[in-house]
Amino acid sequence: MELYAGPIQDFISDTLQNQIATKLETAFFDYYGYHPADAEIRSWRSSLRAVKDVFEYSGFNDHGILLEYQLPLSSKRLDCMICGRDDDGRDNSVIIELKQWESSQPSGVSEHVITWIGGANRDVLHPSVQVGQYKLYLEDNHSAFFENDPIKLNACSYIHNYVPTEQDALFSTQYAEYIKNYPVFCECNFKDLSSYLKQKLKNGNGMPVLERVQESKYGPSRRLLDEIVKVVKENRRYILLDDQFLAFDKVMNLVKDGESTKRKQVVIVNGGPGTGKSVIAVNLLAELSRMGKNAQYATGSKAFTETLRKSLGPIGRSQAKYFNSYMNAPADSIDVLIADESHRIRVNSNNRFTKKEKRSNRPQIDELISVAKVPVFFIDDRQNVRPGEIGSSAYIRENAQRLGCDVHEYQLDIQFRCQGSDKFVQWVNNTFGIQKTASAIWDPKVNEFDFQIVGSPQELYRKIKEKNDEEPNSARMVAGFCWKWSGPNPDGTLVKDVVIGDFAMTWEGKETGRLAPDVPPASLWPFDPRAVSQIGSIYTIQGFEFDYVGVIIGKDIIYNFETNKWEGHPENSADSMVRRGGDKFTDLVKNSYRVLLSRALKGCYVYFVDKETEKFVKSRIESIKQ
Repeated sequence: MELYAGPIQDFISDTLQNQIATKLETAFFDYYGYHPADAEIRSWRSSLRAVKDVFEYSGFNDHGILLEYQLPLSSKRLDCMICGRDDDGRDNSVIIELKQWESSQPSGVSEHVITWIGGANRDVLHPSVQVGQYKLYLEDNHSAFFENDPIKLNACSYIHNYVPTEQDALFSTQYAEYIKNYPVFCECNFKDLSSYLKQKLKNGNGMPVLERVQESKYGPSRRLLDEIVKVVKENRRYILLDDQFLAFDKVMNLVKDGESTKRKQVVIVNGGPGTGKSVIAVNLLAELSRMGKNAQYATGSKAFTETLRKSLGPIGRSQAKYFNSYMNAPADSIDVLIADESHRIRVNSNNRFTKKEKRSNRPQIDELISVAKVPVFFIDDRQNVRPGEIGSSAYIRENAQRLGCDVHEYQLDIQFRCQGSDKFVQWVNNTFGIQKTASAIWDPKVNEFDFQIVGSPQELYRKIKEKNDEEPNSARMVAGFCWKWSGPNPDGTLVKDVVIGDFAMTWEGKETGRLAPDVPPASLWPFDPRAVSQIGSIYTIQGFEFDYVGVIIGKDIIYNFETNKWEGHPENSADSMVRRGGDKFTDLVKNSYRVLLSRALKGCYVYFVDKETEKFVKSRIESIKQ
């Protein structure tokens, strides 16, 4: 998706007539359903006029241009991409990151600089680092740039208001390698930028190249478990973008500087579904391990921890822990604790298996902060799904400050699931009354994410099974916890607990007894391809993602047209813990369905047991309004 695409002559004409910002604003509203910020519109007017002058000076009249092009499976947009052919007649393109900076200062974090943005001095990625990551991300995730005589891709930045000074921070030697590969052009480098572009795109004929970019498919989706193997075992780093890179770099620098800091440093990284929290966490585990640091990855999820252990193999599995693994751990006994899914932090680490003499009233958050020299918490403040789970950004911040720690917080906004559309998550939040957003109506005609409401659970399973047959382990069925979860039969087979009319299917394999050889356990449900014939719950899918997810929404929450409100129905829930949530029951169930609905990268199919609730959700979809 892009907000503007076409021949460069049209772009030059639209800019000369002061129409380019208006056209981008209209396209933005048509796609997102709300208007862009005034600051973004002003940025378009200024920066696009500056780059238009470069194109005119270069004599470009036979090229293609894309503006505000959305990276595949991400909500991040490129400022500008210009397409053409080089001296050899090879298809070529150049990403141009446009900025209006006027000055910069050194940052204490490698690969960052400090500049005035949004009314304050902020720590941001160096432009060459930022645009270089965009290039690498496209080359990994868009088939036009890696398959069948791929389009050659280049990247640079144009900071058209910037006048460098002597010993300017932007051109410090620490960025020399990045600038060499992804050059920075300032106000005084107008002709140099023109020469750079002409060298890459001299032969024009850019519209066929632009059409290749638009028509080509996205590359293979990158599910987290695939990346764990590459990151940890193959010494390869997943491509991190913008805020992800900032958070990653901050942690790495805090670890390097840890010896000289007197106060403990705590990092909180907050982000909604699909913003890449776990990807950063896994990169940290790999990078810190390669540095010889004792980094441990902890979660409150058995499915996630056990699947991670299986992926890491016998050597690395000891680095994957549970939150309650640190009850008696000495202070600062590990270098870095990577606490993923931190919304699952509990009041304390006791559970039903904890022996009486080992029980402790010490808060679990105290144990997690104490055990590491640098504790890092990855969290989504709207993923609490059980009454005993109390993790939140505010809770971690308050307790870290109580313990005398410095706190660093980062917010992730880039969306990698739902075809990179944060509109779908916003629509879910709005529809379920979780949060007011601009995305009140879902319009499938303008959204690439494949969202469908189906007429039967049989149809839902058929769709998911077909997707999984096309690509193993790419699709899963999940449901609200509205049916009991039985242990295995004496022969190890599973009970078909989820019964809807003449449809019957099993939950994931409960590990309370011997399972038959062909039945994967619940803890490996996200990893084992045979699990496509089982229905997963919130407790096994939380933290994971698949290309396609089929969701059964039960009667534990129903929309009441008489009151125009969502109503929780504990009597229809089989989750004894959530039923004890009292006044929180409805919010906990809403959060659960938000998690289930936001697990997919490409498509989500839904079956509603309650037809009045289905009717309400359909009324929030453009093409099937009642």
